[in-house]
Amino acid sequence: MDRNTLTGMMLIAAILLGWGYFMKPNEAEVKQYQHQTDSIKNAKAGIKPTPVAANKSVATTADSSVVKTQQFITLENEKIKVTLSTKGGRVYSTEIKGQKTFDGKPVVLFNGDDNRFGFKLPLTSKNVNTNDEFFQPVGSSFTVAGKDSNSVTMRLTFSPTQYVDYVYSLKGESYLLNYGVTLVGMNQLISPSAKALNLEWKSDLKQQEKDKKNEQSFTTVYYRQENGDIDYLSESKDKEEKPEEPLKWVSFKQHFFSSVLIAQDKFQGSTLNTVTDLTKPALKNLSADLVVPYTAKPIDQLNFKFYFGPNQFNQLKNVGYDLEKQVNLGWGPLGWINRWAVIPLFNFLANNFNLNFGIIILILTVVLKLVLLPITYTSYMSQAKMRALKPEMDAIKEKVGEEDQTKLQQEYMKLYKQAGVNPLAGCIPLLLQMPILLAFFRFFPASFELRQQPFLWMNDLSTYDSVINFGVNIPFLGSHLSLMCVLMTISTLIYTWMNNRISGVTGQMKYIGYIMPIVFLGALNSFPAGLNFYYFCANIITFAQQFIIGKFINQDAIHAKIQENKKRPNANKKSKWQMRLEEMTKQQQAAQQRKK
Repeated sequence: MDRNTLTGMMLIAAILLGWGYFMKPNEAEVKQYQHQTDSIKNAKAGIKPTPVAANKSVATTADSSVVKTQQFITLENEKIKVTLSTKGGRVYSTEIKGQKTFDGKPVVLFNGDDNRFGFKLPLTSKNVNTNDEFFQPVGSSFTVAGKDSNSVTMRLTFSPTQYVDYVYSLKGESYLLNYGVTLVGMNQLISPSAKALNLEWKSDLKQQEKDKKNEQSFTTVYYRQENGDIDYLSESKDKEEKPEEPLKWVSFKQHFFSSVLIAQDKFQGSTLNTVTDLTKPALKNLSADLVVPYTAKPIDQLNFKFYFGPNQFNQLKNVGYDLEKQVNLGWGPLGWINRWAVIPLFNFLANNFNLNFGIIILILTVVLKLVLLPITYTSYMSQAKMRALKPEMDAIKEKVGEEDQTKLQQEYMKLYKQAGVNPLAGCIPLLLQMPILLAFFRFFPASFELRQQPFLWMNDLSTYDSVINFGVNIPFLGSHLSLMCVLMTISTLIYTWMNNRISGVTGQMKYIGYIMPIVFLGALNSFPAGLNFYYFCANIITFAQQFIIGKFINQDAIHAKIQENKKRPNANKKSKWQMRLEEMTKQQQAAQQRKK
């Protein structure tokens, strides 16, 4: 080796050593490279990334190296398909599997760009809304089943040690999506005066059901207060409320589906709003501005859950948090009847027998009528006694006349006392039946089980069956005519005619009874076909009961019993109520005499 060659090799070695020394990465760059390598490795293994401790470096904006093109990641199980967007790192949409809209499309909640969901971060330099920022996904799309679970992270980076992680995890058989928020080193960026973070949630809800107007009447914001009370905004008009109590959850509820955000701790404050804009295709615009506690720790963890699913009473009850109280079963006794009697019986028939839901409604009606049979029998017996007294009541009317109604009623009461007949005995059983009838009036419109269930010509028992579509809105009826509502109305008119014959009603009351069924035709024309079918079945069964009970009622025997009661020693003894009535009559007569 000559001298020139040796000199050249030494120069090359010196250059390489100098290059290696001066181009060596610093400690921060080594840590960043190692963190990125570990994140990719953990994502492939399905391991949640471990937050890095904060250092003294301070960033003022999100990482500009993140690709600012919207990308999507899909999380899927047996119940729901959740699509996440890198823009906002949020839930972009959620498809409810196995469910279709009225026009055959998939049922989708949190529908795309018609929603906003993000935290408002009050940084010292400026305010940042995470809904408008681009996140970096750590992980990829997945599908889980059974008891398996998996998760994916969306990261909003301000520096290698200052970032916000949204961690979404999903189990196999669940409508729940776990949503965790981890703020790492953000206490150095967020204003020291901040004691809470604002969470903005807005959504334009899309039409899912056939009757848009009816679906709007069920669509609003529900919420549960920390003290356990469930409340909601008005369903019929635009409304803004600021509940005084902290909230446990907020729900954007439609007729048969809900999107619910549940806090592990609570929302310290809230402003809730509903807006109906008839110029837009959306049902309503719902919004919730929520205040979330913030402790300014180096690593701050916030935990929430989303429920995306049907408003099925038992399903919501199994989730917990009193979510089932979103299903409006009626006030007071009506809700108790539905919750403890109607729903258990309905579920028993639906879960244990492979029956069409139309048949289940028929069986439910038969069972109800059998339970009420003793009350019904008492009512019919009272009507039979009143018919037996009718000749004597006509004689009293002819003797007293109709001008002095007080005197006439007094003589009637004397006759009732002698005969041992209670004129209210026929009314009381009807009053006892009213809560049950009204409970069904609330149950059928709220029953998710009837949704898109066909029976006979009715394609969907949860909405009206339109055999005639007018194309325009007609006063009283609307844009269509429901065949089941027409049949219900006809059967009610027949029932009224038969009842007038049995009870012997005369005068104006005889015709007033025919007005109510006509009113119901307009009122119930847009109600669920299942409800009108129930009323129709109830009328048919009532006809059968009247026929059968009539065979066991002997009018002559009843009349003989009444005449026997008149001969009792205390038949003419006046009751305290009758004495008070006579005293009132005397006072009225005296007042009339003074006026004359």
